[in-house]
Amino acid sequence: MTLLLLLAVPSTTLKAETGGEGELDVNELIFGHIGDAYEWHVVTVGDLHLTIPLPVIVKSSTGWHVFSSSNLEGGKEYEGLYIADGGTNDGKIVERNAAGEEVRPLDISITKNVLGLFINSALLVCIMLGCARWYRKHSLEQGAPKGGVGMIEATVMSIYEDVVKGCVGEDYKRYAPYLLTAFFFVLVNNLMGLIPVFPGGATVTGNIAVTMVLALCTFLFTNIFGTKAYWKEIFWPEVPTWLKVPIPMMPLIEFFGIFTKPFALMIRLFANMMAGHAAMLSLIAIIFITVKAGAVINGSMTVVAVAFGIFMNALELLVAFIQAYVFTMLSAVFIGLSRVKEHKEK
Repeated sequence: MTLLLLLAVPSTTLKAETGGEGELDVNELIFGHIGDAYEWHVVTVGDLHLTIPLPVIVKSSTGWHVFSSSNLEGGKEYEGLYIADGGTNDGKIVERNAAGEEVRPLDISITKNVLGLFINSALLVCIMLGCARWYRKHSLEQGAPKGGVGMIEATVMSIYEDVVKGCVGEDYKRYAPYLLTAFFFVLVNNLMGLIPVFPGGATVTGNIAVTMVLALCTFLFTNIFGTKAYWKEIFWPEVPTWLKVPIPMMPLIEFFGIFTKPFALMIRLFANMMAGHAAMLSLIAIIFITVKAGAVINGSMTVVAVAFGIFMNALELLVAFIQAYVFTMLSAVFIGLSRVKEHKEK
């Protein structure tokens, strides 16, 4: 997988000082690979760059524009639109207003992360429909499923019994569909992000917008269906009165906690997945940074970088499952806390 990642990195970013071509831009190497883009770079072999252009859909001051992102390659301008190079809008499609300032139009383009989200979601649906099809064709008397279906069943039962049922409490059945969907959605996107070539390679869960929507779903499930006792513990907790009036210290802290919990979910998943990809790409960058140091140093560092890259890939496989599990478990815990019932004194 590490060798595949080397092929997947665009050669334009590999500018080690050989023949006066300039130094390697590590930031471009790392963030160019894990960031979003209007095209999907597949592989570079020599001077051949295999790239999939994606549809650009924007509404600018002159109306709607729908065209291929290949029209914007190399900093070209098309229909008054171009991709900004630097500044606050770096890497985004912009236009110039009457004052000559760069402004962003309404952009609903199918970017790399959006396409990756569609592919991964379709893959998840196919996996689950395949399992459902197996169960329709086999009765209970034929025994438990084996292979991939058996692995999915074991995972579902583990999450259902240990996480959903154990953390939510009495009303666990009504939340099981969301929590199981969240687990497998995060897991599939994490695993697909580790595959460096198409249709993998899109760091969907390393995009904070995606993790924000996931955390928002947990936030809504937690607070919309919260019990009266849950809201009472927030606005009138069982603490000494002087901590509630005249200055509502504890209610303010509890109310602030409503928003910090989903925020922690969002940042935890985003930071862990992005950091893993950045670490692997940093190891690969060592190979090109040490080119000028000589064959001995460069060769030894290449061996070290590849060895650690393989180790990081194996570690990321574990992290992909752990992060999906942790996100689901914390979501279940937060929902379970919102389903508390008022304690009655005997």
